[in-house]
Amino acid sequence: MTDLVLYTNPMSRGRIARWMLEEVGAPYRTEIVQYGPQMRSSDYLALNPMGKVPTLTHGAAVVTECAAICAYLADAFPQANLAPTTDDPARGAYFRWMFFAAGPVEAAVTNKSMGWEPPEDRRGMVGYGSFQQTLDTVEKAIGGGPFLLGDRFSAVDVYFGSQIIWGVQFGTMDKRPAFEAYAARLTARPAYQSAKALDDAAQAAAA
Repeated sequence: MTDLVLYTNPMSRGRIARWMLEEVGAPYRTEIVQYGPQMRSSDYLALNPMGKVPTLTHGAAVVTECAAICAYLADAFPQANLAPTTDDPARGAYFRWMFFAAGPVEAAVTNKSMGWEPPEDRRGMVGYGSFQQTLDTVEKAIGGGPFLLGDRFSAVDVYFGSQIIWGVQFGTMDKRPAFEAYAARLTARPAYQSAKALDDAAQAAAA
């Protein structure tokens, strides 16, 4: 039995973790956690006190938050070649854009979707400045392409790219040509396609 277990729901950010697992290629088991009482059960809260998905367990290790799951899996399975080594200068850009997506991008898109943006004279108080400034930075980050680390695909493309794929699909980001082209490159990957098929099947079964 595999010691990798993904606790997820197909209607959640757990799709990001699933994609990362498919890129890694290691065997894993899936536990679908339903919204409501199951997600707030004492057993599940012992794993994830936030009562949300995804959660990854790897033996005794418990990892939550999608960016952390992507980074953890890349380091735990170096044979997949999804993260620069510690002596590779590209590791700086790798962490830079991973945390940029988890911080400023997530906050800017969420706040904008809820109808709030910081006033111009208060932009220095938030980590992303403004929504448009954040999107401009995203566009610059992927401009050297085809991936965030140039020609090399890595775990940061899974997390950062998921934000763009979602944003373009559901209109939470501008449909800039650079965004759409980057999203198209990522969604064409076999691992993305297999992860999507698994989650779509799970969602259909739940319905």
